[in-house]
Amino acid sequence: MASLPAQQPADTAVPVAGARPRSRSPFALLMRRLFRRPLVVVAFILLLAILAVAVLAPWIAPFNPMKMDILGRLKPPSAAHWFGTDEFGRDVLSRIMLGAQLSLLVGLLVVIVATVLGTLMGLAAGYVRRLDGPLMRVTDALMAFPDILLAIAFMAALGPSLYNVVLALGIVYTPRVARVVRAAALVVREMPYVEAATALGATSPRIVFLHILPNLVSPILVQATFIFAYAILTEAALSFLGVGVPPTTPTWGNMIAGAQQYFQQADWLILFPGFAIVLTVLSLQIVGDGLRDALDPRLQKVT
Repeated sequence: MASLPAQQPADTAVPVAGARPRSRSPFALLMRRLFRRPLVVVAFILLLAILAVAVLAPWIAPFNPMKMDILGRLKPPSAAHWFGTDEFGRDVLSRIMLGAQLSLLVGLLVVIVATVLGTLMGLAAGYVRRLDGPLMRVTDALMAFPDILLAIAFMAALGPSLYNVVLALGIVYTPRVARVVRAAALVVREMPYVEAATALGATSPRIVFLHILPNLVSPILVQATFIFAYAILTEAALSFLGVGVPPTTPTWGNMIAGAQQYFQQADWLILFPGFAIVLTVLSLQIVGDGLRDALDPRLQKVT
């Protein structure tokens, strides 16, 4: 008599043909989409390296960035001074490291100011209909001027200082964030869950900050990366023109501004800080572009 096949235990999971694997976390999916392109990976690694140099600059700088050596002034790159020395004999590499700290700090503070002001303005314009017209006309007026000219006008009124540069650039880039937040808020406020919250008697601040704002994080984050890059470039331009951070503060822009008259005999004084600015801004732009593609549902591929 043929024996019957053994039965599977009741608690044993049987794999089903065509079953989909367990889904990854949203953060893991975002990282996979972000780092899908090798160029974005390289740019992200460069940003981490620049950030590490900026944070560790006081400890890893080969020389004191402020120490002068008149006898060693305008020395070309060598084994002792990899990036040469400036007109006061100071080590250029050490000053670039310290300048990275200050330039990135300015960019970060500008991002915070512009993001906070622009998000509040965009939420107010996107949710309160009667405020939409007046607030958007203000942003139109600010965006009618080139960024650098508007920043120069604010610096002429405020005076040259680190905090005034942050405030001026924060105001200059606020309309960019406000426009993006307003456009997204106009779409989100018509969603069924917002209408349901309104029907249940939720207050306007609760709807705005608990139901609308969390769904605007993606466009705000993408815009912040671009503003970070713009702020570093504009700060360098203001310092180059002499209306930005005081010349005694070693930012990348100030280093280039102070080296203008020595370009013919010591071109490394401009080339190395300029290369630092280009590398940082380009890396930020590439990462921001990759982040935008990763967060855009229309560009996401099924993986």
